[in-house]
Amino acid sequence: MQQAVMTAPGRIEFRDVARPAAAANQVLIQVKRIGICGSDIHVFHGRHPYTSYPVVQGHEVAGVVAEVGDQVMGLAPGDPVTFMPQITCGRCYPCAHGQHHICESLRVMGFQAPGAAQEFLPVAADQVLRVPGHVSLDQIAMVEPVAVAVHALARAGGVLPGQRVLVLGAGTIGNLVAQVAHAAGAAVLITDVSEFKLDKARACGIDWAVNTSQEDLRPAIRRYLGPDRADLVLECVGAPETMAQAVAHARPGTTIVVVGVFGEPPTVDLARVQNCELGLVGTLMYQKPDYEQAIELVAGGKLCLEEMITHRFPFAEYRQAYSAIEAAWGRYLKVMIALD
Repeated sequence: MQQAVMTAPGRIEFRDVARPAAAANQVLIQVKRIGICGSDIHVFHGRHPYTSYPVVQGHEVAGVVAEVGDQVMGLAPGDPVTFMPQITCGRCYPCAHGQHHICESLRVMGFQAPGAAQEFLPVAADQVLRVPGHVSLDQIAMVEPVAVAVHALARAGGVLPGQRVLVLGAGTIGNLVAQVAHAAGAAVLITDVSEFKLDKARACGIDWAVNTSQEDLRPAIRRYLGPDRADLVLECVGAPETMAQAVAHARPGTTIVVVGVFGEPPTVDLARVQNCELGLVGTLMYQKPDYEQAIELVAGGKLCLEEMITHRFPFAEYRQAYSAIEAAWGRYLKVMIALD
């Protein structure tokens, strides 16, 4: 079978390797779609602090079951599936208390362990989730980032109908956070400095979108969300500027969920955090209930996902996909690799 290996930053090499078999407690997945995410791009540029080379990428995946191990129940060849890419120790304090996603020895497929950039991939059966047959392969590959959004909102206790939510950043994750909050009945204001990404948010049904390079955020919040401002703020960029905005514009007593991945430590106005009793909450990846809820949202047609897929490439053009991302100068959201 063919396997795409990133041998060094910017270099992808295709290799012929033996097709793996499913162990007793594994499912062999025939990979059909792979989504490229921001963390993958960091790896491509050699800027991911926890990934070494060579690496087989791919953690946003759609596939079908090719074979199941002798001990596997509930899955059968031909089933459409996705999987959670976390590999955990099962022994540390978080694992022992149901928080495997923050395992002290966490490895993620596609980064610290081989991922899905290959025709077949064996995965532990308890990480594999079946998806209803009417869901498209492209949509299945989007379940992973949707689960990130679901978990981020769950970290704030969830969203209720009528709540007002401010999302800073309209990239893929910010867009999906906004969509999941909107699907729950919240009124959502999303911001960015890219008109392209804001147009995508509008096309996906988000209530209001503001370009903060053209409009001051403070009056925009009051105009769209009212004098009481946002009930919940989510930082989805990972930049010092947007973290400062989150703290500066949060209503006293508000929770701020830190969703973005920070390449450099931000300066946070902790005096305001203390004085206004702001809650700063981190979020990392997801747990199985988040994945299950993500599948329900996708299968139920609650989200606009096709609009977010801006580029598609065949597996043989994996390297060209990254070239297209670089050439797009930010005018992209989800880039999809097809293996069929």
